[in-house]
Amino acid sequence: MNASSSEKLEVTDDRFQKDRSWTTAWIAGLIVVGMVLVLAGMGRRFWCDCGSWVPWSWDIWTAHNSQHLIDPYFFSHVLHGVLFFWVLRWVPRLNRTQCLLIALGLEASWEILENSPLIIKRYREATMAVGYTGDSIANSVTDLAACTLGYWFSSRFPWRWSVALFVASEILMLIMIRDNLLLNVLMLVSPIPAIQEWQSG
Repeated sequence: MNASSSEKLEVTDDRFQKDRSWTTAWIAGLIVVGMVLVLAGMGRRFWCDCGSWVPWSWDIWTAHNSQHLIDPYFFSHVLHGVLFFWVLRWVPRLNRTQCLLIALGLEASWEILENSPLIIKRYREATMAVGYTGDSIANSVTDLAACTLGYWFSSRFPWRWSVALFVASEILMLIMIRDNLLLNVLMLVSPIPAIQEWQSG
């Protein structure tokens, strides 16, 4: 292969990479827009009814929880991304772009399911979230971003860092709010009254 052919091949490959990046960005954007439209169609409000534009709310026992951009459960959604990365990377015949888009699709689907009457009722009955009314649309978008952040982190650093992030986040949340991803899943699937009483206390 002569120098001219090699240069043409490099230019073609570079253009292909850019085209693929734009395609990935477009699909990711469609996932976000699709989630927002579905949530809006379900009657979810865009922002907290309080009218305050403070971007965060750290007290999970108030009506502000899950209504602003960031709350303590932001870290759980980061861990969603960590888990999605390590599960999807072992699925045969999926490239990195496909894994990322599947992870975003799964997280967007969970946000929609989480804000359905069925899951909201389940949260209110089986967990400490007795006053839970669902997420605002803005909060759901941030949760999707948090998942993407966790996925990116796991894709860039060795597996030990993912384990460290997972353990540190779970312990920190347990200390701060008596809840974390593992407890949240446990109480949603198979609630334990003793744990619910401890969390509520």
